[in-house]
Amino acid sequence: MSSIDVIIPCYRYGHFLRDCVQTVLTQSGVTSRVLIIDDASPDNTAEVAQELAREDSRVNVLKHASNRGHIATFNEGIAWAAADYMVLLSADDCLLPGALARSARLMDDHPSVGLVFGRAIVQQDDRREDVAAPPGLGRGTRILSGLEFIHLSRAKNIVLAPTVMVRTSLQKKVGGYSAQLTHSGDMGMWLRFAAYAEVGFIDQAQAIYRRHTANMSTTYSPEQDLAQRKEAFEVFLSSCAPVLANVDELRTWFVHELALDAVKSASRAFNEGATGLSDRLCDAALKIDPKVEGTPSWLALACKRRLGRRAWRLLRPAADRVRQMIVR
Repeated sequence: MSSIDVIIPCYRYGHFLRDCVQTVLTQSGVTSRVLIIDDASPDNTAEVAQELAREDSRVNVLKHASNRGHIATFNEGIAWAAADYMVLLSADDCLLPGALARSARLMDDHPSVGLVFGRAIVQQDDRREDVAAPPGLGRGTRILSGLEFIHLSRAKNIVLAPTVMVRTSLQKKVGGYSAQLTHSGDMGMWLRFAAYAEVGFIDQAQAIYRRHTANMSTTYSPEQDLAQRKEAFEVFLSSCAPVLANVDELRTWFVHELALDAVKSASRAFNEGATGLSDRLCDAALKIDPKVEGTPSWLALACKRRLGRRAWRLLRPAADRVRQMIVR
């Protein structure tokens, strides 16, 4: 039976912690340990963690005297892990029944796979939404080469962290999270795994990702997000250059994809009336890759901007109908 270590960093999420840990302890078909790392939370995290440890010997607790931040806390958990596989699970998220066994089974059957991820259910307040598989994956469980995964990502983070299980020995090899990637650390980590191993995808909901105002991702502007994704790819290329072929081609491809993503975001902002943001995103796209100026996405946005918001609102329904006819 596969062994799995589950690291649960917790800062001010004491009210979520018990539910999170219970979804790990009730998993069947695997043997597991849990490490709760309380990063000096000012709430009741320490009390809840100690209660859970008293109730179940599989639960271990570390408490920081002062706050060290999420990167240092993640890396402390990685250093502790010793099982066949490991999971890094935020205290505000939850696993779904059977998730650990499904991931472990895939990795048992495919020793070349270093990382497994799946679909997730996003919960916000009382609403739940089943997130579809990333575009291009199709249906069913898949094994992707590292390069296939990188190209499928198209300059975005397509993986929700609570669905991820990794091979512990490979995690030790690729190292911990980068201190400079405060926002895009997960994306950078998945890319590093893809440089060394295949990536598995399970076409089932594996976890519940909780979306709320305390999520770190809500504190970053679209421009900061672009900058952090670019930084993640640069860190990935520099750290994995010895095992990557065509590093320069990968960099050229990525910056173009990132610039295209910025243009698409600028187009959405224009449609929503956020013209200032749209202008800033256009400037960011040109700074990332000046060649984006000749792409169909750029030219379409330029036409909308020339028309102006009022004229575009009148023409947009017809443009959407034409686009749907082309897609068909």
